[in-house]
Amino acid sequence: MNGPLATLLPQVMHISKLQAAQLVLLLGLILFVGAAGGWLFQKLKIPQVVGYIVMGIIIGSSGFHILEPNVISALDPISTVALSLIGFLIGGELKLGTIKKYGKQFVSILLFESITPAIIVGGLVTLVVYFFTKDITHAVSLGLVLGAICSATAPAATTDVLQEYRTRGPLTTTVYGIVAMDDAVALILYTIASSIATPLIGGNSLSFGLQLLNIAKDIFGSIIVGGAVGFVLLFITRPILDKEARVLTFALSCLFLSTGICDALNLDNILAAMSLGFVMVNFAPPKAKSIFTLVDKYTPPIYVLFFVLVGAKLNIWIITPFLGLLALIYVGGRTLGKTIGTTLGACLTKAPKTVQKFLPYCLLSQAGVAIGLSIAAGSDFADSIGPEILLIITATTFIVQLIGPVFVKVGVTKAGECGLNVTVEDIKKNSRVTDVMWGNEKICNYESPAIVPETERLFTILNSFSHNPFLNYVVKDAQGKLVGYISLEHLKEIMQIGDFAENMLAMDVMDIPRITVKPSTTLPDAYAMFEQHDIEAMPIVDADGDALGILEKNTVDHYLHTRIIELNRKLDELDK
Repeated sequence: MNGPLATLLPQVMHISKLQAAQLVLLLGLILFVGAAGGWLFQKLKIPQVVGYIVMGIIIGSSGFHILEPNVISALDPISTVALSLIGFLIGGELKLGTIKKYGKQFVSILLFESITPAIIVGGLVTLVVYFFTKDITHAVSLGLVLGAICSATAPAATTDVLQEYRTRGPLTTTVYGIVAMDDAVALILYTIASSIATPLIGGNSLSFGLQLLNIAKDIFGSIIVGGAVGFVLLFITRPILDKEARVLTFALSCLFLSTGICDALNLDNILAAMSLGFVMVNFAPPKAKSIFTLVDKYTPPIYVLFFVLVGAKLNIWIITPFLGLLALIYVGGRTLGKTIGTTLGACLTKAPKTVQKFLPYCLLSQAGVAIGLSIAAGSDFADSIGPEILLIITATTFIVQLIGPVFVKVGVTKAGECGLNVTVEDIKKNSRVTDVMWGNEKICNYESPAIVPETERLFTILNSFSHNPFLNYVVKDAQGKLVGYISLEHLKEIMQIGDFAENMLAMDVMDIPRITVKPSTTLPDAYAMFEQHDIEAMPIVDADGDALGILEKNTVDHYLHTRIIELNRKLDELDK
């Protein structure tokens, strides 16, 4: 049997050797320890992705060997699925309007942040290796290849942090744009470096032209596959946009089909997934764009599995002191190069100040492409620098995968973009009655809540209505307990009985409340009560039944609208 199926069958047979019960147990273990690690690190104010990777290190090749290399290899399809999901969601951030606005900025920063670290790492590694070995060809070749590989930036850990902290703004937009295009530049730089190194030290050689042709095939072939599948998905989902479960099923099926086709044709499945997401976000009707929210809801378990397996693959005990020194030089030079390059590129294009200052924090992670290129180097230069490159990239990936997400969090926090990628529903979920009740000076700027004693004269209450925004008042007794409430609509009916109505007391005209809320009641629960009881206001009481104020539906709507305006104002300020 020939063709792609023949290459897949050994993998399937390999997986089948894991008994079903054992496989389920392993998946359960990975998910459990990963989720526990993520939760623990979140409590320590560290991005959860670091917790996933650390737990993988503990149970993997560097730790207790609970996950052996053959098991990790058998679970590789999980990593493929995770990277495709990440690529799809990144593609969903590449809106045409954003590209038109930031396109020149993206290209400038991309070139500087890729080429500058390649030059710095290449130069430093060459000098240090020559100092110890006195072999100039070996030193130059190793410097060239490591310099090219260091230009790559891993999207997975970076975007996970952006999603965890709900970031939005010019820095976030720039990061998405850079990590989406970074891989292509790294591939080109590796082609140039390997073409120069091959005649120096020997290796598996293809002409420079053929290598460039292969890269063009990988890049454009992946884009074509992803784009074509994206338009198919677009056509399929148009008639069923109101059926979320079916839309999600078709979206995931098309995404996995795109990934499978790319694997069969040796194309880049991440780039294809980005292309698919790009088509959906730019050419689908507005209602179809909720597909990204649907997909995002089902990604957390896949991400946990992926990052735990990333950690489990890392073996930190195989590094010699000399290679350890080169690994430190690589990390230091790469960090310096990314910092200089991104800052220079951002300044030249007059990018917003937050991008100029904090983008270097967000481009330190490396993983997939860097490891892939190191494997390619291990094959191309198997008898010379290949093994060294594999070990150095393994060690540095371990370092930057741990510190990279932390620096991303620092960058977006300093830029003031955390928590800005929210909707009205998000604000509602995270708010309680105490945030919007009348009398909360922070929100409403009124000195007293809408409360009147039961002996208050109606004339005084009417006068209060004319001077305050309240449409309802709660009535309390002498002990401060809630006994009723008065609405403006009800007062209008009372006033029709004659002038003597003005001498009536609050207790004479109040209604008995059907339902009350507490300050700790969430806004979604409060909205549900408004709808269930068909009312516009509810008295607020504490645990002892003391009257605290009134919750009015129009007040809640105003609060949510104001919060969205505040967030948009912050975004406008950040974009300067």
